[in-house]
Amino acid sequence: MTLRRIATVEDLHSYLHIAMQLEHATIPPYLTALYSMHPTTNADAYRVIRVVAVEEMLHLTLAANLLNAVGGDTALAAEGFVPTYPAHLPDGETDFEVGTRAFSKETIATFLQIERPAVAEGEGRFVARDRSSRALLPAVDAHEDDLHFYSIGEFYAEIGDGIRRLHDEMGDALFCGDPARQVGPEYYYSGGGAITKVTDLDSAAEAMRTISEQGEGLGGAIFDEEGELAHYYRFEQLLLGRYYQPGDTGGSPTGPELAIDWDAVYPVKADAQLADYAEPGELRDAVLAYSTAYGEFLACLDQAFSGRPDLLVPAVGDMFHIKELASQIMRNPMPGEPGVNAAPVFRGPAPVEVS
Repeated sequence: MTLRRIATVEDLHSYLHIAMQLEHATIPPYLTALYSMHPTTNADAYRVIRVVAVEEMLHLTLAANLLNAVGGDTALAAEGFVPTYPAHLPDGETDFEVGTRAFSKETIATFLQIERPAVAEGEGRFVARDRSSRALLPAVDAHEDDLHFYSIGEFYAEIGDGIRRLHDEMGDALFCGDPARQVGPEYYYSGGGAITKVTDLDSAAEAMRTISEQGEGLGGAIFDEEGELAHYYRFEQLLLGRYYQPGDTGGSPTGPELAIDWDAVYPVKADAQLADYAEPGELRDAVLAYSTAYGEFLACLDQAFSGRPDLLVPAVGDMFHIKELASQIMRNPMPGEPGVNAAPVFRGPAPVEVS
């Protein structure tokens, strides 16, 4: 798939659906790291990653509200919505690999790359370079050259510019979507941010601001307007071993120490696929059960974004209730791979069984 600069409502639909894919694509890596910690250990790290995973649900919901507001189709069951890991995301002049892997310093370093508020210098929103076949962000066909977004933050900046350009041309007719498909703040709660119903240019800007300030977007401030720590700095605390507090600057937290046991982790198989569990037995059944449960979670989200906003609350709960299924899998050694434990597989609403 190749994008072009946003010139029509249909272009905007494509960008916003990809934004939903990007927001979801961070959830399986975060959940895998979360689940891989031994029970009753690493309480600080567990809390940090869990908070970010919940806020990714907020970002996914805000992207869905934006898409519904301009008459698009959220379609979580669309082919490719759930990526095959490892996948690649842009990081300036290169791509970096994102996978479903155990909690470790290397995994947290990857999470920092995901959330890094990279802003291109000058007018350089795009870079021309070789593209990974596993890249989650499509190329941009501008002036007959294949270009790539410098970062996720620049991708969102293009969406913001596109919304404003189209609103200048169309006025409030741009926001023609069914209001009944908007998810409101009464259906979501976390310590950071709130859901915004998108009905006009101001509410669209508010939704974009929340996504950007909490992690992926532009700005790079440690705390957002609500005093919540940005995702990048939440993860950085884990590597630096200390919490940030108000008044701190990036890279120098001065709050209480975090207690982290990097060894209290199941050494799960990186980027597990259903094909890794072809042998019939209890382990394969457990992996398929998890895959099915994750698909049901996405199906529930799909309904929440399609006129049943009341289903968002149970969907967020399901995201963590399936932890026990994942834990059952991770306690098992991977057949034929000494020193490696099994890992769950994340699939869409209709998992395909291996033969």
